[in-house]
Amino acid sequence: QVHMVESGGGLVQAGGSLRLSCAASGGTFSSNFMGWFRQAPGKERTLVAVINWSTNWTYYVDSVKGRFTISRDNAKNTMYLQMNTLKPEDTAVYYCNTNPPKTDSWGQGTQVTVSS
Repeated sequence: QVHMVESGGGLVQAGGSLRLSCAASGGTFSSNFMGWFRQAPGKERTLVAVINWSTNWTYYVDSVKGRFTISRDNAKNTMYLQMNTLKPEDTAVYYCNTNPPKTDSWGQGTQVTVSS
């Protein structure tokens, strides 16, 4: 069973940057569409960005457009989320998964905390 392993989170001041990484444990990414998701305290997990592994097509939710960049490294079988100009409302646990997500593939996520 393939599980996602997220890393790169941390505590950063508003306006700062972080780069998250996502790797597949126990296999490779099994879908052409991979996504980053986040779950803020007391809220549901929501989609942040999507990338097509073959064409590099990308999609972003409006709240992160122009600030976040999703990318992939085929050779390393790794996906990234570059987050710039971070805001306190970006505070959440960030997850990666296929899009649409596979229930059994969720990892532990990585915590991103943005202080004001």
